[in-house]
Amino acid sequence: MHISFLIHNAYGIGGTIRTTFNLASTLAEQHDVEVVSVFRHREEPVFSPGGKVRLRHLVDLRKGTPGYEGDDPEYERPAAVFPATEGRYKQYSALTDRRIAEHLRTLDSDVVVGTRPGLNVHIAQQARRGPVRVGQEHLTLSTHSQPLKLTLRTHYPRLDAVTTVTEADAATYRKLMRLPGVRVEAVPNSIPAPAVAPADGTGKWVVAAGRLAPAKRYDVLIRAFEKVVAERPDWKLRIYGAGAERAKLRALIDKRGLYNHVFLMGPANPLDPEWVKGSIGAVTSSLESFGMTIVEAMRCGLPVVSTDCPHGPGEIIDDGVDGLLVPVGKTDKIAAGLLKLINDDELRQRMGRAALASSARFDPAEVAGRYERLFGDLVARGSLRGSLHRTRGALLSSAFRTSDASRSALRRVRAA
Repeated sequence: MHISFLIHNAYGIGGTIRTTFNLASTLAEQHDVEVVSVFRHREEPVFSPGGKVRLRHLVDLRKGTPGYEGDDPEYERPAAVFPATEGRYKQYSALTDRRIAEHLRTLDSDVVVGTRPGLNVHIAQQARRGPVRVGQEHLTLSTHSQPLKLTLRTHYPRLDAVTTVTEADAATYRKLMRLPGVRVEAVPNSIPAPAVAPADGTGKWVVAAGRLAPAKRYDVLIRAFEKVVAERPDWKLRIYGAGAERAKLRALIDKRGLYNHVFLMGPANPLDPEWVKGSIGAVTSSLESFGMTIVEAMRCGLPVVSTDCPHGPGEIIDDGVDGLLVPVGKTDKIAAGLLKLINDDELRQRMGRAALASSARFDPAEVAGRYERLFGDLVARGSLRGSLHRTRGALLSSAFRTSDASRSALRRVRAA
């Protein structure tokens, strides 16, 4: 198959970019795969798309280069196709509308895959007849505004499939969106096996990673770790990531006197070498669309203590087997979960081995296989539908010819 992904900006940093490249590079082992980035703002992508994946862009925003298009008059005019209800709307324009439309109307592929709601709307409206149209949901339906939900409900019936990253979100789509004839499938994000040896469970570090954003509730983790330190001052916490909450979290660490126990490490890429220095992963989010860092930690041999928030953690962690699920926002419960693993070396190491084994189901080869089967089914269904249309057309044409011949014969009889 020829498979084409359409992504916001493949040259940036984010979970959607990483998982798209993971999927594309694995599919490219057997298929012809390209990633088309609406924007390009730097010379080389941060993440590698893989040697067999073609990467191209539609609008060049590299300042100081001959191809720079940020001063194009169309770039200053608002978009009319990309939905105004989508969070990225202000970054889109009449220029992106035109470039995306030109791309989709001339695209010669078996499958075209959108990776965010606004691009899925473009595909639903503008992809030429023929390619299977797939819209990916990398967040959750419940986090979208009501106006955006109405926009998607209007346009998504023109897609062939919508994929979500959790079964819970797939169930929400099926219940609320009314998409007759559209296949809704849950396919998780993929995480490759780390290039380093797994953690051995002996390092006295708890590790957390992700954007320093309110939804991650690192303030709750820090307060919970204060309780951990009171009992086990020999353990420490590292938090990797950047974001708007950094100053607030730094102030909280200082206020609680935890500056020798809790460390804001900044962003790290790759993270695998940092995960394996620890023995426990920690996630205290109030909401997760999937839980990439949970899987990353597990693939490095760490059991994860995670809040049981919507939607992903409960579908990733087998509570009490390869990690622990604790209530959202409850510092006492989070601290108790961490201390349970800290105080029991045998349990911690056993859960780490279980996490390493169970997280193999998120390997890119496994996830790509699920997408490959989905795409194959949809392409076959499209071919069958096309064949039925052609057969129906031929039968109608034959019927019209027979009808014309019958009318001519009747006229001759009457004339005689």
